[in-house]
Amino acid sequence: MTTDIRARIEASPMRAGQWTVVVLCTLLNAVDGFDVLAMAFTSARVSKDFGLNGSQLGLLLSAGLVGMALGSLLIGPIADRTGRRPMLLVSVGTSAAGMLLSATAVGAVPLGLWRVVTGLGVGGILACTNVLVSEFSSKRSRSLAISIVTAGYGVGATLGGGAAVWLQAQFGWHSVFLGGGLVTLVLLALTFGFAPESVDFLVTRRPRGHEAKLERLARRLRLADGAVAEESPTTTPLASGAPPRNPLVRLFDVANRRTTLVVWLAFFAVMFGFYFVNSWTPKLLVTAGMTESQGVVGGLTLTLGGTVGSVLFGAFAARWASRSVMIWFTVLGALATAVFISAAGILALAFSVGVVLGALINGCIAGLYVITPSVYPTAIRSTGVGWGIGIGRAGAILAPTATGALLDAGWTPAGLYLGVGVVVLVAAAAVFFLPRPAPAPAGDEPALTAH
Repeated sequence: MTTDIRARIEASPMRAGQWTVVVLCTLLNAVDGFDVLAMAFTSARVSKDFGLNGSQLGLLLSAGLVGMALGSLLIGPIADRTGRRPMLLVSVGTSAAGMLLSATAVGAVPLGLWRVVTGLGVGGILACTNVLVSEFSSKRSRSLAISIVTAGYGVGATLGGGAAVWLQAQFGWHSVFLGGGLVTLVLLALTFGFAPESVDFLVTRRPRGHEAKLERLARRLRLADGAVAEESPTTTPLASGAPPRNPLVRLFDVANRRTTLVVWLAFFAVMFGFYFVNSWTPKLLVTAGMTESQGVVGGLTLTLGGTVGSVLFGAFAARWASRSVMIWFTVLGALATAVFISAAGILALAFSVGVVLGALINGCIAGLYVITPSVYPTAIRSTGVGWGIGIGRAGAILAPTATGALLDAGWTPAGLYLGVGVVVLVAAAAVFFLPRPAPAPAGDEPALTAH
């Protein structure tokens, strides 16, 4: 009797090999958090050294986000065609190279170029890690596992931000990128040693030697008590001699078009809100009457809440349907965004609401990472996740720029937070209209029903 490794992963308790994948991907996601905070903490010194004005510094700060968007858009489809593991290795290597080269920059233009290269790698990492964790987690623990990985951003931002402050004070801003590059090289070695190839990819694409790779995976995960099945009931291998369809084109075929558009809308709205509150909160709190130090503390409350918010989402999603939890998080996140600035006059209340807001908005990010892999079939899963993240990064890039323009046009902080709350509420509507995977027999394409 053959062993269906995919079905066993779904039904069996999580084993050490599966948790190793979760831990590795969490560390890789922390690179994102470190990278964003590293540039933020070094921006003042970089601006002084290179003589940048506000607009030039803004472009430099956006360079990494542009690279992340491009990385998610480009690497996701390639990973669906060539495998998650090789593209994850390429992405981590690219991120390491970008950080190390950033440490050598002697002007704003080369630094901006290397920031784009770093972002390309980070965007590819995000597209691959979320899919790998989803595919190697049991059904019972999947939401929690992906949420733990998402929490890696907050860990990287907190620890990496502290390290960046110390390194810059001791050795200058170049050392921040050098340190980040060296740490990423260590992660590259760990990825080479511990990152597996996707089971779904091996069964669906059948690359050369896939039978032996499936056997090794089964032994590594301690799921093999017999031969590994050549075909999984949850996937359909490509027909012999049939050319694989472009995964990007498949995002817009009849079966996936609605899902893709709704996923994009949800990612855009959530990341718009996430990057608005994380980038503008300290300054807008000062505008609303706080001191500069109080504004910084207000910004830190968001990070504090975000560290636990992703894990909280996973804990709730383990008990209730992830879509229902996501809708609650987005609705409450929208309300918290709308009222946050109004509490600026009462420090304790403002900081408490900041922790709640940080938890909710980070939980929304975790929710999208949990839900998105489940609504796409194996053959286009990395493409679907990667393009969702890429479109979301467009919202991340637009949020700081649009906020500055609206401030110049006379908008008040209260009006800005209320407007962003409405944007986050749009994500709740998008998630509500997402098709849901319905229990179905064999077939790579999940059966979808309207919500």
